[in-house]
Amino acid sequence: MTQQPLRGVTSLRFNQDQSCFCCAMETGVRIYNVEPLMEKGHLDHEQVGSMGLVEMLHRSNLLALVGGGSSPKFSEISVLIWDDAREGKDSKEKLVLEFTFTKPVLSVRMRHDKIVIVLKNRIYVYSFPDNPRKLFEFDTRDNPKGLCDLCPSLEKQLLVFPGHKCGSLQLDLASTKPGTSSAPFTINAHQSDIACVSLNQPGTVVASASQKGTLIRLFDTQSKEKLVELRRGTDPATLYCINFSHDSSFLCASSDKGTVHIFALKDTRLNRRSALARVGKVGPMIGQYVDSQWSLASFTVPAESACICAFGRNTSKNVNSVIAICVDGTFHKYVFTPDGNCNREAFDVYLDICDDDDF
Repeated sequence: MTQQPLRGVTSLRFNQDQSCFCCAMETGVRIYNVEPLMEKGHLDHEQVGSMGLVEMLHRSNLLALVGGGSSPKFSEISVLIWDDAREGKDSKEKLVLEFTFTKPVLSVRMRHDKIVIVLKNRIYVYSFPDNPRKLFEFDTRDNPKGLCDLCPSLEKQLLVFPGHKCGSLQLDLASTKPGTSSAPFTINAHQSDIACVSLNQPGTVVASASQKGTLIRLFDTQSKEKLVELRRGTDPATLYCINFSHDSSFLCASSDKGTVHIFALKDTRLNRRSALARVGKVGPMIGQYVDSQWSLASFTVPAESACICAFGRNTSKNVNSVIAICVDGTFHKYVFTPDGNCNREAFDVYLDICDDDDF
């Protein structure tokens, strides 16, 4: 997720299991552990310049870097792979791979066997990290936010991104062998353009929201069947982030309204229903609101500050937590119970947490 820097943060990303997050900054790169919150390392401006995007590969020594901001050292059309395990003080020795394109790189996704690089109208998939070779190349409709998600589980070959048709999702890599083509697998998810998309950990469910931002729809990635429709609100909003809990029991979503919503997926009876649903017959206009499920719980973060959200590690059976990390440098942790109680457990300013070591 990228936004105009407030405290010099140009973009924020969780790693694949949401145990860490990385900040691309005007001053370089910072990597944090989520629980407990601590800085794991950093790359300073002298090493990497100002950064546009950073992507981690789990908790390994490999980072994907894309230049950006006001004083970049690296180009916005290249993805550089930084290997921190390489000996040597000179940053050149730690840059082990480079992928260069003709247009700016908008997002990068990695897993242990692949790297996915997203441009405005094209997506490239390479084998990774040993002797990378291009496996696939997809043309897409305009995708200015670089929307895409890659299933982190090696058991499932699955990539999701906006399809050619407005509001559709394309799922790929499923059955295609390199060099062969098959009909794209699409889901007509929304009426307007896709604004946010996310896969659960095993890659069995995809969640998406449109630019309208009022509904989040979940689909089965095998059957394309719609599983559930969740209502964030009635007025339009820009969704920044959607994430599943580790066991897919819950889903969280953040938007420019400054609210993080939490929905139940395993037991959808926990979600709130419209009060009108109990009234009986209603007119067709209100019908759409009556049928939808509203969040089980929610909490607020500074509305002017974009944030990413994810679930914390469960401490007990009935207590779950959600973490929100904002570009203004703040860290919020809320615990919630299945009956919808939601309380703040921790607040911190992660940019003020320093670690003396380099990454």
